[in-house]
Amino acid sequence: MNELATIDIDGPVATLVLNRPEQRNALSIELLDALHEQVDRLADAEGVVVTVITGAGRAFCAGMDLKQVIIDADAGGSGDPQLPRRLLSSLGRLTVKIRALPSVVVAKVNGAAIGGGCGLACVCDAVVTHADAKLGFPEVDLGLCPAVVAPWLVRKIGAGPARAVLLQGGVMRGERAGEIGIADIVCPDRDSLDAATAELVGRYTDSGAAALAATKSLLNDLDRSRDESVVLRGAELSAGVLATEQAQASLIARIK
Repeated sequence: MNELATIDIDGPVATLVLNRPEQRNALSIELLDALHEQVDRLADAEGVVVTVITGAGRAFCAGMDLKQVIIDADAGGSGDPQLPRRLLSSLGRLTVKIRALPSVVVAKVNGAAIGGGCGLACVCDAVVTHADAKLGFPEVDLGLCPAVVAPWLVRKIGAGPARAVLLQGGVMRGERAGEIGIADIVCPDRDSLDAATAELVGRYTDSGAAALAATKSLLNDLDRSRDESVVLRGAELSAGVLATEQAQASLIARIK
């Protein structure tokens, strides 16, 4: 079993952990492969009412692994010009899989959720974080295009607010994420995150499992969450921008 992503199932509650804390759970192709494997297991798991997704260590997910999307091996990159496209496509397909899970999915954003990491949170049915967590989409600051995660942010907070967030770039505190609707519950501090998440999970597990699954399925139909083609087109668009000289130079400067 790939330990880059782990699952613990305790009765009706499953916990999926991004387990790459030394890299702030950045999305490498290996971590994405592990997440696909575990989400496929969850899709077939019986009796799971709620899935909690969180990150090991002090970050939720720092976004893409920059070293894997830098093409020039001499600059510290992968040396594989196809890897960024594979990574972005894998992320896109993963987001659709997570959204399609029959269980209610809660993002427990314990720390930084940046770029693709914030996108993963937005895919979930509910987001719990704390006031000092850092969330956001700084892709344009790096000369990148957030096209894979854009559909999920639009579904989460609406087209107008999403336009402002994605074009302005940068990051925000958890408190602000709650004000604009990215986070549904914002705790005053990190120490209160476990209790707030447990309370929300308890509300779900006290509800009717069949009713929750049916309601979630209907909502997915209404907002076309299962349309994989949208995020895959976004992956192609993002990969094209990422391959430009400007984007590559910006990423190389970032890791130096």
